[in-house]
Amino acid sequence: MRKRDVIIACDFSSAEETMKFLDKFREKKPFVKIGMELYYAEGPSIVREIKRRGHRIFLDLKLHDIPNTVKKAMAVLSRLDVDMCNVHAAGTIEMMRAAVEGLTREDGTRPLLIAVTQLTSTSEERMQKELLINATINDTVVKYAQNAKEAGLDGVVCSPLEAGMVKKACGEEFMTVTPGIRFADGEAGDQVRITTPARAREIGTDYIVVGRPITAAADPVAAYRRCVAEFVG
Repeated sequence: MRKRDVIIACDFSSAEETMKFLDKFREKKPFVKIGMELYYAEGPSIVREIKRRGHRIFLDLKLHDIPNTVKKAMAVLSRLDVDMCNVHAAGTIEMMRAAVEGLTREDGTRPLLIAVTQLTSTSEERMQKELLINATINDTVVKYAQNAKEAGLDGVVCSPLEAGMVKKACGEEFMTVTPGIRFADGEAGDQVRITTPARAREIGTDYIVVGRPITAAADPVAAYRRCVAEFVG
């Protein structure tokens, strides 16, 4: 069985702010997510520096373009030695296959590749009304996950509420990475489909991505330890 882990979303606007935060973690080097805000502000150098410090990295850029463009972009990202990266599943099976091809190095190795199904800020009502997807959100997420598996990806990003359904449809080895995590005594913020670390563990997801409950906490290290205790045990 895959080892569960907590990924901290380092949604900061500068390298200075990010390093100040990561310097608090003097014992264990947590798995971290670098998203669009930080990557666009600092470029590849921020990835190299965080990697040099001993952290595993999920590069969360959500590529979504024509297959050839995604393939070439993934070839560039592969050279950064990240541990995980992603695309949007809505880009089709062909695009996801191109992403795998571009990400795979000459020696056959590559980072883990996952696909975003539906953002955790998207409700079923919005998905149907604004995106004109008439299926239920559960059916949509599962179908996108099945497409990702067919394309050769390692897993998907989904809300913790859908992780069990994805596992049932795609198998236990198909990875689920779930944002939308909040402590039971915390605020939901702008997320809609959320749950707690403990409940995510019960559902069986592999990785949880946690941002503000840790990064905005009075004691981020204590918040991280609490999250690990509740999710990993």
